[in-house]
Amino acid sequence: MKQTHAFQTEVKQLLHLMIHSLYSNKEIFLRELVSNAADAVDKLRFEALNDNSLLADDPELNIIITANPDDKTITISDNGIGMNEAEIIDHLGTIAKSGTKKFFEQLTGDAQKDAHLIGQFGVGFYSAFIVADQVTVESRRAGQPENQAVRWISKGDGEFTVETINKSKRGTDVILHLKEEEQNNLLSDWTLRRIVKTYSDHIAVPILMKKAPEYNEDGSVKTSDELEAVNRAQALWTLPKNDITPEQYQEFYRHVAHDFDEARTWTHFKVEGRQEYTGLLYVPKRAPFDLYERDPKHGVKLYVKRVFIMDDAKKLMPLYLRWVQGVIDSNDLPLNVSREILQESKDLDAIRAGSVKKVLSLLEDMQKNKPEEYAAFWKTFGNTLKEGIAEDFANKERIASLCYFASTHQDNETQSVSLADYVSRMKDGQDKIYYITADNYAAAKNSPHLEIFQKKGVEVLLLTDRVDEWVTSTLTEFDGKKLVSVAKGTLDLGNMADEAEKAEQKQAEEDNQNVVEIIKKALGDTVSDVRVTTRLTESPACLVVGEHEMSQHLARMLEAAGAGNQIPHNKPVLEINPSHLLIQKIKSESDETQQNQWAKLVYDQALLSEGGKLDNPAEFVKRMNQLILNTPV
Repeated sequence: MKQTHAFQTEVKQLLHLMIHSLYSNKEIFLRELVSNAADAVDKLRFEALNDNSLLADDPELNIIITANPDDKTITISDNGIGMNEAEIIDHLGTIAKSGTKKFFEQLTGDAQKDAHLIGQFGVGFYSAFIVADQVTVESRRAGQPENQAVRWISKGDGEFTVETINKSKRGTDVILHLKEEEQNNLLSDWTLRRIVKTYSDHIAVPILMKKAPEYNEDGSVKTSDELEAVNRAQALWTLPKNDITPEQYQEFYRHVAHDFDEARTWTHFKVEGRQEYTGLLYVPKRAPFDLYERDPKHGVKLYVKRVFIMDDAKKLMPLYLRWVQGVIDSNDLPLNVSREILQESKDLDAIRAGSVKKVLSLLEDMQKNKPEEYAAFWKTFGNTLKEGIAEDFANKERIASLCYFASTHQDNETQSVSLADYVSRMKDGQDKIYYITADNYAAAKNSPHLEIFQKKGVEVLLLTDRVDEWVTSTLTEFDGKKLVSVAKGTLDLGNMADEAEKAEQKQAEEDNQNVVEIIKKALGDTVSDVRVTTRLTESPACLVVGEHEMSQHLARMLEAAGAGNQIPHNKPVLEINPSHLLIQKIKSESDETQQNQWAKLVYDQALLSEGGKLDNPAEFVKRMNQLILNTPV
């Protein structure tokens, strides 16, 4: 019985975009459909490891491309895993991807830019509608009887039909009913062969087509129904590097990552010894849409002796390298390995450790020899790479060396520095790396905590990414230099403060003990202490926390995430600048009520200057107006 279904709304939008945005590169439809067919063959190989009967009726795995000039169709057939009715509706009628909403929000209307986004999203099947006004898919899942196959038909107009059919062989046939304007070109045997050689030569599955026509001595055409492979049908990663062109590497990347764009760079390596494995790992140019989802998909496929085992193999790459794409092929793991066995595999631990080092070496080489390329990489994946500082203890120093941060040394937030750069510019007598965390670049750049550092020309890192609080809690030193927050603990400039400055600080504390007590009394238990500081040169006051306490910035982030009741509420210390006119005003004021109001105003200003939230904004405004107008409070 034939049933009609409506496409998911997102599929309708995507079909429209595919047809219009990718029209300038129509040939990619064949690459995408061949890539899907190769994946289906790989999945059958894996399932057949535990059930060899799945291969019994047709053991020679392949992909067949057939052009039919009479019907004006191209058919891409595979004898892979196939689909049942539920799977075909799920795979071809909906997009069950995290990041779908974000994907559509990012679309610009610019065909060229949107083409990159579509490729990133990885929905290659729908590219069939670039050249076809109707697509028919006939599929029978391996292990299912002939009468339980399914036919799916759509014209890309918002709906599709599904019905049960008979199909003698397992696998999937994708039949493209070509648009009239595509028929002359795409029904050509030569054109199809050229597209396969250009985009799919690296596919490890034989791609078969009818032998090209030959001519008899009398000039007549000699046709044959015999099939021949039109690709090399050899796993690319098994070939010597010198035999592989950059174009072939890029095409394999597009296949393995289901990305329309090129990779930024890659590493191809073979490890021999106690562990033997080969890897071909890529750094993409653009981030996948699920990069920051709770359960992002990993991009490395696991093979054993060139037999596909699984994709999304989370244990092959740590979470902070989840954007790495490619393959790892082991000679040592058992062919019947399962995800559960992988969790306990020491062999896989060794493969992972070695592969991570290869990726880090690749990034180090790019950072050193292609700084502009690395800057582009950092803009895309920097935040996730930073996660490795806390996640990967064994490689913490290497990852820290690869990280860039905004800094007072640069003029804007788009420019950043490495920790090695920072250390190379440290002042005489400076033995610490100073940083501040804040909600955004402007808040960090203009924080009162920086005033003494700006006066002395000491560089401060401006950390505004959410992950930076996690980074600084783990990375306590770099190159033997301690990382210190300028908003925590008492100010210690070490050898950068001369004896005269230390004596001046001590005298200021003695001379202003009275105003300190006045402010303490006014603020009560709002603060843990009030003290005189030399870290301020222009502002009246700032808030600091203890050296080992949670920063105010982190506390605000946790509260915003709904964890406010689970965090300790450490009261800050108010540090005052005794030379500021507001502090002098409190000091000279004889009316205690007025003193209290000025003290509270100074505290509220300090809280606002670092991005804090006032408990009672209306009261703050009323108090400020009254003090400005000098009316009774």
